[in-house]
Amino acid sequence: MTDRERFLNIMEFKPVDRIPNYELGVWGQTIERWYEEGLPRDVCYWNWFEGEPYFRIDKRAFAPINVGMVPPFEEEVIEEDERYIVYRHSNGIVTKALKIGTVRGTRPSMDQYIDFPVKDRGSFEEIKKRYDPNSFIRYPLWWDELVKMWKDRDYPLCLFVNGSIGLYSQLRSWVGTENISYLFYDDPILVEEMLEFITDFIIAVSEKALRAVQFDYFNFFEDFAGKGGPLISPQLFRKFLLPRYRRIIDYFSKYGIKYFWLDSDGDTRALIPLMLEAGINCHWPLEQASGMDPLELRKIYGKDLVLCGGIDKRALTKGKKEIEEEVYSKIPILLESGGYIPHLDHCFPPDISYENFLYYMELKMKLIESG
Repeated sequence: MTDRERFLNIMEFKPVDRIPNYELGVWGQTIERWYEEGLPRDVCYWNWFEGEPYFRIDKRAFAPINVGMVPPFEEEVIEEDERYIVYRHSNGIVTKALKIGTVRGTRPSMDQYIDFPVKDRGSFEEIKKRYDPNSFIRYPLWWDELVKMWKDRDYPLCLFVNGSIGLYSQLRSWVGTENISYLFYDDPILVEEMLEFITDFIIAVSEKALRAVQFDYFNFFEDFAGKGGPLISPQLFRKFLLPRYRRIIDYFSKYGIKYFWLDSDGDTRALIPLMLEAGINCHWPLEQASGMDPLELRKIYGKDLVLCGGIDKRALTKGKKEIEEEVYSKIPILLESGGYIPHLDHCFPPDISYENFLYYMELKMKLIESG
């Protein structure tokens, strides 16, 4: 079977000759540690989503359509000392970041978010000017060559690059988590307008691609939950997000896209029934620290929901016994039920040794190659 055939069969709970081998990637600090512990320095570490031959991570492709701000904000250092940097990013967000311990662009802690570009209706009207779906630089100059290359591909193809856009995540990027939480109640009409604008933009910017290429799936990047549960209630999800998910999915479905993934860390369990109602049929990466047990999710949702991920990264920081327990307690059962692609529940953090990573991959490969 080809990589694409395996992917499509997994999404349909059909048999495969082996399971796709996917992983999300590694932190900058992790790759430096692994280099010291024996990883060859010519191994790709920055984009495992598209594959990595050294570790036999399978190929996928992502259409490189620019769905960000055009033009972006001018990046600016607002304040800096030996320890911190306050910086305006190209998306207009201002953060305060810890400089110490930064490796290959990966910081040892999350930034502090200080300011966001949308504060009211007036600033939203200004932001809208940066989202012309017909801007010439939305599509790469070599788009026509990509279309030709994808026509006879043997690997799965996703519309947009991974982590590009979602509904809640776009609101959060414009307004901020705390601010959007208030805005749902303080100015619901403005929130409705922003979501309609996002939905219209996603549909409009995709039209050229959809007319030229048969895509296999689309991924909503959301990250709308934490360890304690969702950042948006089921009631708000139903009112604000569900109709827009439905409109996007209905439109994409007309062009033959059948599989709709949703990427969120945290505990999203209260929202999964609504995701299914919207037409989302795959959820990942199933963060274990938040209680997203893939075995329990399979019992509840059966073949209605494809699962990806769910292997606890914390187990890999321990010994071989703990790694074996984590791998063998989940992967064989889930593979037997179908509709599952095993991988870590996020990127590999720096407290995982290269030896433990290799042992995990060895165990996983034995299981997924047995079909």
